[in-house]
Amino acid sequence: MAAKDVLGRRGEAIAERHLLAVGLSIVDKNWRCPQGEIDLVARDGDELVFVEVKTRSSVAFGHPLEAITVIKLARLRRLAAAWCDAHPGNHDRIRIDAIAVIAPSVGEPRVEHLARVF
Repeated sequence: MAAKDVLGRRGEAIAERHLLAVGLSIVDKNWRCPQGEIDLVARDGDELVFVEVKTRSSVAFGHPLEAITVIKLARLRRLAAAWCDAHPGNHDRIRIDAIAVIAPSVGEPRVEHLARVF
């Protein structure tokens, strides 16, 4: 596995722990379909939350959230709709969140959670 993939998986695990710590429950992880992948799907009360996780080891080449473009947000909306289609049930309230993880090789990771980015 490439170093960036290892860092990405580490960031997703950190983001998952963060979501659990703030009271969300995890519904799905790394869900894939032909359009792409959703990192995490969680439940926050009556809301279904689709979470995009971006991880960097530092901000030397920019903040992780800078990688979430308008095009990426539109794709996340399509992926959320595809997930809902594939998982019948009550999905009246959904939102898309973004979590930035800055995880240096030494020291504690920093997590920034933006709710309702789109």
